[in-house]
Amino acid sequence: MRIDDSQLWSGLIGLALGAIVVWQGYEHDIGVVTEPGTGFVLFYVGWLMVVLSAVMLLVAIREGGAPIASLWEGVRWSRPMIAIGLLIAFALVFERLGFLLSTMALLIGLMRLIDPVPWLRALPIAVLAPLGSWFVIQKLLKVALPAGMLGIG
Repeated sequence: MRIDDSQLWSGLIGLALGAIVVWQGYEHDIGVVTEPGTGFVLFYVGWLMVVLSAVMLLVAIREGGAPIASLWEGVRWSRPMIAIGLLIAFALVFERLGFLLSTMALLIGLMRLIDPVPWLRALPIAVLAPLGSWFVIQKLLKVALPAGMLGIG
């Protein structure tokens, strides 16, 4: 019987992260169901992570599986690297260009470079989605967003 390396390591990492989340929830006052504290959700989500990670570990030990190296066979790294690059560029220009321009540029880049979408579909989505989000965040929720060069904010 061969233990599935990927599930084993995922389970162990999940257990560790779950334990950290449980601890942080406990540190931030759990409270009770009728009056939850700031750590209430963290505490119970952390326990859910611990339980699911333990199940993953048990499955890896009982059923076995493929080694972790098999997960990386045939992976094409160009798309994830393009997405990471676009997100870094977005973070760098967000304050300068503002929410609307930077988000429109990010969406066009993602839709044209990652999984090419025709321009006639990409442009309306890249314009309307940020405008809708801007309206909800800025006007309805009254949360300030960077105005950037357009001065809309």
